[in-house]
Amino acid sequence: MIRSRLCPTTICGLLCLLAVLATRPVCAAEPAAFHPGEIWPDDKGVHINAHGGGILLHEGTYYWFGEHKVAGDAGNYAQVGVHVYSSKDLYNWKDDGIALAVAADPGSPIGKGCILERPKVVYCPKTGKFVMWFHLERKGHGYGDARSGVAQADTPTGPYHLVDTFRPDAGVWPDNVPADMKQPLNAAEKAVLHGAHISGGSAPPEAKDLLFRRDFAGGQMARDMTLFVDDDGAVYHIFASEENSTLHLSRLAEDCLKPAGRYIRIFPGGYNEAPAMFKRAGKYYLITSGCSGWAPNAARCAVAATIWGPYQPLDNPCRGTPAQNKISFDSQSTFVLPIPGKPGAFIFLADRWRPKNAIDGRYIWLPLEWDHDQPVLHWQAQWDMTAFHQ
Repeated sequence: MIRSRLCPTTICGLLCLLAVLATRPVCAAEPAAFHPGEIWPDDKGVHINAHGGGILLHEGTYYWFGEHKVAGDAGNYAQVGVHVYSSKDLYNWKDDGIALAVAADPGSPIGKGCILERPKVVYCPKTGKFVMWFHLERKGHGYGDARSGVAQADTPTGPYHLVDTFRPDAGVWPDNVPADMKQPLNAAEKAVLHGAHISGGSAPPEAKDLLFRRDFAGGQMARDMTLFVDDDGAVYHIFASEENSTLHLSRLAEDCLKPAGRYIRIFPGGYNEAPAMFKRAGKYYLITSGCSGWAPNAARCAVAATIWGPYQPLDNPCRGTPAQNKISFDSQSTFVLPIPGKPGAFIFLADRWRPKNAIDGRYIWLPLEWDHDQPVLHWQAQWDMTAFHQ
């Protein structure tokens, strides 16, 4: 046996040094692969904190915006704001801080303790600004507000400043309903809604075509949402409306700060949320989930030949075990990211929610595959961008 020639004092010093190093934050490794569902460290070695988020690609850099969570169930409310990270390769992310901070003023619509969900950002060429939309519930309003929030910044990472909050498309009728529906509710219809039990996850069938008419004057309810930029630069806001029973697709004005005054209803009475839209070979695809609160459910998919529909349902995109398919790999959709220079190549982004300890939410990123016109997702514990080289 070879004995150590180090003296006891030296050995003690080395042990103390190792103990100190063990207490320091672990420096982020530089992963060369995605590991769905695992801790994803940023450049500081801290798990990325950008839940319900989306990706903006601007001038060769990716920006990931999402809800900043804190520990415990308090993290289900906005305590900090919207976090932003940047990356050149999608694997390694730099913490760029808080893009939109909640307000200390309790009278602010985005005051600390509000519900601020699913932020998405687009660049507006007309104004040269970066525009963020999000689902907002003011503090103390539960989920009854169902408003859209809009913020703006001069640079991708912000700071973003609140422009307005509102319910979209006030005073506008949807394009795809018959003329006899484009009128306010009569007394009998109001009575139907007054006596109906509407939970945000279900409503009686007779209420299916009444809710958007009820909200005509004040604006349509807007909860889970995404933004989609079409090839011609037009921007669309897709959101769960009508007490979550119906998706709305609404075109934004050229400044991206407000609706342009044209929208459609998608799958009335279908109860879809968590929308993610993308385009392939001239067709428009939607991946959504059902409405089951924080609990995951089977993913849904739809396609249309034009953005204005009609949308036709497709199969559940998940291709795993029956148990995995039933809960979409224990996740819920939030965004679909096109890969530049690779037509038809996309990354599916989803969240694995942990409402009892919100900060521990995980990210499920998977390569989107195709079975003819059907998007397909296979579970992969590890994968990398070479998946798109095949």
